[in-house]
Amino acid sequence: MDNFKDFEVWFVTGSQHLYGEEVLKDVKQDSQKIVKGLNQSDKIPIEIKFKSVLTNPDDIKKFAHQANSNDSCIGVITWMHTFSPAKMWIAGLKALDKPFVHLHTQYNKEIPWSEIDMNFMNTNQSAHGGREFGFMVSRMKKRRKVIVGYWQDPEVLSELGRWIRAAAAWHDAQGAKIARFGDNMRNVAVTEGDKVEAELKFGYSVNGFGMGDLVEYVNQVSSKATEKEVKKVKNKYKITQNTNYKFDESLNDAIQIELGMRAFLQDGNFKGFTTTFENLHGLKQLPGLAVQRLMADGYGFGAEGDWKTAALVRAMKVMAEGLPGGTSFMEQYTYHLADHDMKVLGAHMLEVCETLADGTPTLEVHPLGIGGKDDPARLIFDTPAKPAINASIIDLGNRFRMVINDVEVEKPDKSLPKLPVARVVWKPKPDLKTAVKAWILSGGAHHTGFSQSIDSNYMIDFAEIAGIEYLHINQDTTISKLKDKLKLNEIYYKLEG
Repeated sequence: MDNFKDFEVWFVTGSQHLYGEEVLKDVKQDSQKIVKGLNQSDKIPIEIKFKSVLTNPDDIKKFAHQANSNDSCIGVITWMHTFSPAKMWIAGLKALDKPFVHLHTQYNKEIPWSEIDMNFMNTNQSAHGGREFGFMVSRMKKRRKVIVGYWQDPEVLSELGRWIRAAAAWHDAQGAKIARFGDNMRNVAVTEGDKVEAELKFGYSVNGFGMGDLVEYVNQVSSKATEKEVKKVKNKYKITQNTNYKFDESLNDAIQIELGMRAFLQDGNFKGFTTTFENLHGLKQLPGLAVQRLMADGYGFGAEGDWKTAALVRAMKVMAEGLPGGTSFMEQYTYHLADHDMKVLGAHMLEVCETLADGTPTLEVHPLGIGGKDDPARLIFDTPAKPAINASIIDLGNRFRMVINDVEVEKPDKSLPKLPVARVVWKPKPDLKTAVKAWILSGGAHHTGFSQSIDSNYMIDFAEIAGIEYLHINQDTTISKLKDKLKLNEIYYKLEG
């Protein structure tokens, strides 16, 4: 993935003409220095561009329209250097449809006690200029992120960097397309949902295709192209050929499927896709290796037709771009309920992204036992022990809800020689019983986006940009507090709707 190179975040400063040209000159210079300093931080993933000092309603509204119409602009940073009468901002804020953050900082870190005079006070009025701006944004019920602190502090830079990544994921979703090969897994509820409402709310569309559409692409892949890619694959992974006497045949079929699927997704400019083992007509095996490798290249994925998770995984991969760790589609598969050591084994039939691998994955071929097709190739690996998150988006009928759980990945207690799939073992926070009960009460799905690259703060920023409900299950979660929050949220969304 290389999504950030063409993106920009625009920085504007609020002021007014009351202070005179000399003060406005200082305001502009200070703003430019702040932007330069932000861009020098490795916590800021996308270039910030200083655009203007805004001092009147017409210029503010004009700026909003410029930001809206610029495809490179993923979001806006607003800063009130001086007092900026907020009625000036009404038309511009009404027009602005890009995500924005209110950076409540000031140019100087400390008060110059022995030198401070009224000229300094007039120029450096963020303390009450930000409150004036904040009132108007709240009065207009505009969604925004508020970050408070000195602009050079690591905490402020980290918070701003997280928000920028969330804004990039939101920008990426606008007009994105998810390809749904086949339909939903029959009779499954949580993977379904309102695709029209999802496009209205999140900006992406879900497009259904018969398996024949994909098979046509697969059949067009030449044996020469397949052989060339097979050689690369054999050099990249550890090979265990004795797992199946049809190893080479199965690997060739898997790579042909991958190349065909990749061509289909590229030609249609898709950013995510789904498959289902109940609809594989024309394919020799379930696309397992193909899905793992496509996810590693940044595609979102959801199994059994789960388009919401495919779009969520894509968003998480955009947020995680360039960060250490992996991000993948995941399923909460089975429990280890030993006293004082309860944990979850996460996996899927085949489709867990190789970015989670602890070391080089092993490439093997085994029977699947479901779907009635040939033995599929797949990558097998464990996942490194470190913190992670699981996230799910569900459709409750009147709204979408994101459920997030902080987890701690552990090494398996013992080797898993008879489980030939990629897998993750984790302990959910605050503990398995509380976390699972909270997840179920919240309606969280069995499919999730799983990441060791980003934490819950990224997901919360994304949910707030999208304007959807979120529930965060973490170290401080109790069931009584969660039930209270669920009841209050239900009242809120009924009143809002």
